[in-house]
Amino acid sequence: MSFWTLLLIAVGVSADAFAVALGKGLHMRRFSARNAVVIALTFGAFQALMPLIGWLLGSAFASYIADIDHWIAFGLLALIGGKMLHEAFSTKDDVDEDTDRLPLRELLVLALATSIDALAVGVTLAFLPVSIGGAIAVIGVTTTVLAFVGVVVGRRVGSRFGKPAEIAGGIILILIGLNILLDHLGVFG
Repeated sequence: MSFWTLLLIAVGVSADAFAVALGKGLHMRRFSARNAVVIALTFGAFQALMPLIGWLLGSAFASYIADIDHWIAFGLLALIGGKMLHEAFSTKDDVDEDTDRLPLRELLVLALATSIDALAVGVTLAFLPVSIGGAIAVIGVTTTVLAFVGVVVGRRVGSRFGKPAEIAGGIILILIGLNILLDHLGVFG
């Protein structure tokens, strides 16, 4: 798998973390670099850990499902992308109040919730020719950077970028899944 494909996957799974970080920034009374870094590092760490767990699970069962692994990779990425598109187009009211507090428990729950998709991507990575160390590094760093940017943008600009980020992330993951399937079926070669 090329670095650019991996980077697109990282951007795709980071879209939820970006959107949540955008919301956290939106609700800060005043910008706090410390809080932005803590949010970014927490989201990045969870986004890096979950694909590793998924990869370990996928690797354990890879020999049993080798004949259909491309379908599983496509299905998981399409499901994750579809879920992101559904969430982007569903109507959600913003009921969070502005605060400078950053409760650890809330942060950990948000980091876990936004990284569940990365667990499924990790399972997919077990069926692809990719270095898992490099993959989790790219995913973790990408998420950290995008989450930090999300907090900054959310604080300065507002929430208008959250929905487009989720839409773009969902479309990217679906297209990568389709590419994996079509490549395995010989459509591209």
